[in-house]
Amino acid sequence: MGKLNNPFVIGNYAGKHYFCDRVYESKELIDNILNGRNAVLVSHRRIGKTGLICHCFEQPEIRKKYNVFFVDILATMSLQEFVLALGKEIIKRLKPKSSRFFDSLKNVFTSLRGGFKIDTQTGDPVFEISLGDIDSPETTLDEIFRYLSTSEKPCVVAIDEFQQIGYYPEKNVEALLRTKIQHCPNCKFIFAGSEKDMLINMFNSPDKPFYQSATFMQIGKIELDKYKEFVVGLFEENKKKIAESFIETAYNSVDGVTLYIQFIMNELYQIIPQNGEVTQVLYDKSLDILLNKQSFVYTNTLSELTVRQKEVLFALAKEDENFEVTSAGFMKKYNLVSTSSIQASLKGLTAKKIISVEDGRYVVSDRLFRLWMRKL
Repeated sequence: MGKLNNPFVIGNYAGKHYFCDRVYESKELIDNILNGRNAVLVSHRRIGKTGLICHCFEQPEIRKKYNVFFVDILATMSLQEFVLALGKEIIKRLKPKSSRFFDSLKNVFTSLRGGFKIDTQTGDPVFEISLGDIDSPETTLDEIFRYLSTSEKPCVVAIDEFQQIGYYPEKNVEALLRTKIQHCPNCKFIFAGSEKDMLINMFNSPDKPFYQSATFMQIGKIELDKYKEFVVGLFEENKKKIAESFIETAYNSVDGVTLYIQFIMNELYQIIPQNGEVTQVLYDKSLDILLNKQSFVYTNTLSELTVRQKEVLFALAKEDENFEVTSAGFMKKYNLVSTSSIQASLKGLTAKKIISVEDGRYVVSDRLFRLWMRKL
């Protein structure tokens, strides 16, 4: 991969040079794969689970030996949508080019034959399928696992936000998937997710199908010193300078959440000229630019909340330390009406995923949103 214009990558894995630390976690995850163990990867959202998985998939001992697949199911709402997402990922990764291989895939995925087509412009085989093409999710799921079982290479399938299957209307999804996985020794699975309690219940409760079927890995924040070294190095190799104090300020302002630090550093790097150096004025300017870019989205989010929800949200945004949300002191400090009103607002904000519970306390999920509210 060539050199990037901005080394602070947002959202995608761009290679080990642009990937910060995770040495221990990478070794542990790769060891699980190589030793035939399924893994449950747990962390708060936006800490970097996806990047870690992609990084491990790119290592020679994995890339050369395994077919790897990654599917994010956070947006799925049913078994049908799960099967569609998984089927699309497998076909996309295989990228059938020859008609012979294309025909062999059609023979495996008989329930999806209508999705295999030839591009009339290029003559290349393509795969196009929509949700309505999944007539029988269980049949298509059988075909997917049949392919995985007979693949020439062993396979690794990473399913992000795996706890989402617990919200599907179908009642037998966990048992169904567990049965398929048990009978697919050619494939190992990484079950990643951000709802720790649900995942612990799925994999550590004796009455659950996935009981003790995978090794747990909990992913924390990247250490500040590691991130300082990473940032300073990328600035310096591009003839720019940044003092560690600015990195620490950014890190602390977003609670060390990887994605949001990357956002800040990406914007800061962009406005610093070559041979230039970060100053307090430039740091403040870059943060204002970043938050202004998000202003439309954040304003729209607030417009969809009730008055009470807004009051509680702004109160949460202004708190840095541990606190009791329904305490008399908290209510008095922010002029909140009642305990029942606060609890109802917390429930609504959590359902909208605007706030979440992390390490036993309520926080604004999007740390940039929190910074934006603090400036109002």
